[in-house]
Amino acid sequence: QVQLVESGGGSVQAGGSLRLSCTLSTDTYGTYCMAWFRQAPGKEREGVATIYTGSGGHTAYADSVKGRFTISQDNAKNTMYLQMDSLKPVDTAMYYCAARRGYSRSGCDLFEYRYNSWGQGTQVTVSS
Repeated sequence: QVQLVESGGGSVQAGGSLRLSCTLSTDTYGTYCMAWFRQAPGKEREGVATIYTGSGGHTAYADSVKGRFTISQDNAKNTMYLQMDSLKPVDTAMYYCAARRGYSRSGCDLFEYRYNSWGQGTQVTVSS
């Protein structure tokens, strides 16, 4: 029903940038909450950023990435992006794209249980 394909991960030095992409394929291109989560070894998965694709729009970020990461979407391409600037070693993690159809603007948050479709993840490694 919903497939999420991620790309853009890699290895960069501290202070560098990466842009992650997530393309959504589905038979129902309605309103979605889409988000990026990340998980470092030995740690729980945590929300990074979310975006509401419906009218009015909405984005939210984890405090740890505010001012450095920017989430965006290209509806024509059914693709979501995470622009990551000023990367730090603590950003090293597997980054996952997630989506949930039918949520309202207020429902787009960074609680993992909101999302029922997940990509396979793309690794981001930031060296010092």
